[in-house]
Amino acid sequence: MSKLTLADIMDVREYERERASFRARVMEIKRRRRLAFGTILTLMFENRDTMHMQVQEMARVEKLVTDEQIQIELDTYNPLVPGNGKLCATLFLELTSDEQLREWLPRLVGIERSLVMVLPNGDAVRSVTDEDHDAQLTREHVTAAVHYIRFELNPEQIESFRSGAVRIDIDHPDYLESVTLNDTTHAELLSDLTST
Repeated sequence: MSKLTLADIMDVREYERERASFRARVMEIKRRRRLAFGTILTLMFENRDTMHMQVQEMARVEKLVTDEQIQIELDTYNPLVPGNGKLCATLFLELTSDEQLREWLPRLVGIERSLVMVLPNGDAVRSVTDEDHDAQLTREHVTAAVHYIRFELNPEQIESFRSGAVRIDIDHPDYLESVTLNDTTHAELLSDLTST
């Protein structure tokens, strides 16, 4: 899947004209790529379209108009556009009150490394993060409410993914959950894994 470039990003006026239809299309894509784990954790599998909308919205909200400003956003979000054999996701802890934040953020330290994709052949692929993510969002006694993770599959694991049901487990001792991908999400993610 190709990364976003400056040429992909509409200027503010053009985006305003296209925004309603563009957002509606991408929100439908997001719906097919979102997984809820229990009551407070959501995993959004990102792709080129979701990141395109993210950059467009950031440019709109922050009033970014120069190539240099837009390039900073592209450099920030392009790592979440998956490459061949990779699935990239944003993990959200859906905590809406100070009480929930105080309860869950200390309990869920390490949650970003606690997701395991279980393939039909029995292989288990654990979520990973980048070093800069770890330096910025991982702390010893408290976690962040948002994490950026990825799953990296080799060619044999991609073939296994293609062959049947795929499950994602969370094996964090304070948050044990499991979700089996539905057919729509499975097809979306298989497209990510096999795109060039």
